[in-house]
Amino acid sequence: MKPRYLELYAGLFFLLGIDSLVWISMNLARQQFFGSNGYQVNAIFSNCSGLTSGAAVAIAGVEVGRVKSISLDEYEANVTMIIDEGVELQEDVIASIKTKGLIGEKFIEISPGGAEEIISDGGIIRDTEPSMDIEGLISKFVHGSL
Repeated sequence: MKPRYLELYAGLFFLLGIDSLVWISMNLARQQFFGSNGYQVNAIFSNCSGLTSGAAVAIAGVEVGRVKSISLDEYEANVTMIIDEGVELQEDVIASIKTKGLIGEKFIEISPGGAEEIISDGGIIRDTEPSMDIEGLISKFVHGSL
């Protein structure tokens, strides 16, 4: 006859394993399911190919937020970002889509501006630079039109 406490320990061990997997998955995906501490900013890009929800937003290589969502708005990409509290973006910042490494993941690099006005919650970054189209450049080079 099996002792009952053995089944209890096995069940607790199983639940602890499931909790650990959920915690690891959330940290690897860097998703925030329980709300976020920050404010929302939008940017309009002519092309955001390769950029995904959850991508990093950085200033000078330091992560200051995440991409919340990407939607199509009048044939342009409307990127919604959550910027960490305490990080102030001037009205004239420039948002650029960059690649980590040669063929790494895409992220948004924000170049600081010099204006005194600060973008508020729900504001829009006016100056944007889309990602460089490597495939298009290679195609132009191969076909001799570069």
